[in-house]
Amino acid sequence: MKKLLKVLGGLLGVVVIGICGLLIYVSTALPNVDPAPDLKIELTDDRIQRGEYLANTVFACIDCHSDKDYTKFGLTIVEGTKGKGGGLFGTKMGLPGDYYAKNLTPYHLGNWTDGEVFRAITTGVDKEGNALFPIMPYTNYRRVDPEDIYDIIAYLRTLEPIEYDVPESSSNFPMNFIINTIPGEPDFTEKPDPSDKIAYGKYLVTAASCADCHTPMEQGNPIEGMEFAGGMEFELHLGGIVTSANITPDINTGIGSWTEEAFIARFKSFQDTSNVINKNVVKPGDFNTEMPWRFYSNMSEEELSAIYAFLKTQSPVNHQITKFRRE
Repeated sequence: MKKLLKVLGGLLGVVVIGICGLLIYVSTALPNVDPAPDLKIELTDDRIQRGEYLANTVFACIDCHSDKDYTKFGLTIVEGTKGKGGGLFGTKMGLPGDYYAKNLTPYHLGNWTDGEVFRAITTGVDKEGNALFPIMPYTNYRRVDPEDIYDIIAYLRTLEPIEYDVPESSSNFPMNFIINTIPGEPDFTEKPDPSDKIAYGKYLVTAASCADCHTPMEQGNPIEGMEFAGGMEFELHLGGIVTSANITPDINTGIGSWTEEAFIARFKSFQDTSNVINKNVVKPGDFNTEMPWRFYSNMSEEELSAIYAFLKTQSPVNHQITKFRRE
């Protein structure tokens, strides 16, 4: 018996040493991506204008990196906070830690090279070599056309500096180790010609990170067979739970019965800010939305049409959603 206990103790020791070694490796040797590229983006008018369009429509960068007025339907951006950062995506949302949106204005990024900003957006590794949590969807951005990222960086350089120091993000165990394994090298694609409607729609859906909110997750991973079927829950700041919609082409529970015109009109209705947003004050416990309609509504009809065409090619999933419930 003593011999058996000795053997078991030895095996346990080997396992413990192995686990400790693995954790040390993950926390010190990872993330392992290439150094920031030697990159200098020319701040041309065309790049800045295109970057402004992308950051405020398809990529919706400004949505997460600004303060929001939670008393307005559609969560309007608070004037003077564009790019300020500080929004918390945390444990109350079911995330494995507290993650704060970074300050994207020159106050914070002024001493970052273009290459360092580019690497952070496309690999998930910041200036100091730390891994970012993929609530910032770099796992999607590393699959887009780098020209789009160049344009966005050019635009960010023109933002009004806002002197605001964002709190440090933190991960709970074991995410504090797992997070270092998530960054990876980019796998860029060239933006498809808009005439290839479905391919262009797929590109836009990737850039807009649609699947991130419209695919239910289990233990941090998308549930297989439920792509775009909705069901992710979001706790509203003024109370209540809102759930992402099923955007598969299922006739009964998705967008299968929607025409292209109805799909586009749904987005474009949010361009009428005087009616849709400013006149609709949300009281505690009332329905609101976490969908950045304000940003996506400014996409072109050609882009929205391509997104619709791509979504219609997806497998229909019968998944009934309860859009909103009070706690």
